[in-house]
Amino acid sequence: MLTIHNTGLVVVDVQGRLARLVHDSENVVANIAKLIKGAEALNLPIIWLEQNPDKLGETIPELRGLLSRYKPIAKYTFNGVGADAFVETVEKSKCTDWLICGIETHICVYQTALGLLARGYNVELVIDGVSSRTLHNKELAISKLSSKGVGLTSFEMCLYELLGDCRSPEFRRILRLVK
Repeated sequence: MLTIHNTGLVVVDVQGRLARLVHDSENVVANIAKLIKGAEALNLPIIWLEQNPDKLGETIPELRGLLSRYKPIAKYTFNGVGADAFVETVEKSKCTDWLICGIETHICVYQTALGLLARGYNVELVIDGVSSRTLHNKELAISKLSSKGVGLTSFEMCLYELLGDCRSPEFRRILRLVK
């Protein structure tokens, strides 16, 4: 069970033109934005990755603005664990569980989720916060990740799981995000 005491969020490579080309881009970006706002409301650590930003461009403006308190971690390996700054930030957070969202599901999200899993972390894939250029590749990645031990969740499901109680002071903020 996810708790606010041991969970963080990883946002993977929602950059440049590619962010607009993935399957169901508009909904995926909207869900990632809600997830970021929910993670902030619950004071979760957020790690923001960018794949080869000089070539692929920056994180799209609507997410970049929400992430402005954080510094993006540039990476060149598809697996975020290949970036020392990412590993250091993950370790420093003291989180044991990581929610992961972003693009592309079958490449960078897939490899980063498995990289975290291999390091002993619990990983939950936010399935309505990930995408690939084709639905087939997204579905294949979800299936493979699930078979390898990555949990599946949605942005609404994980936020309510983290919230845990409707008497929580953050309840109204989360409720506004999911309505």
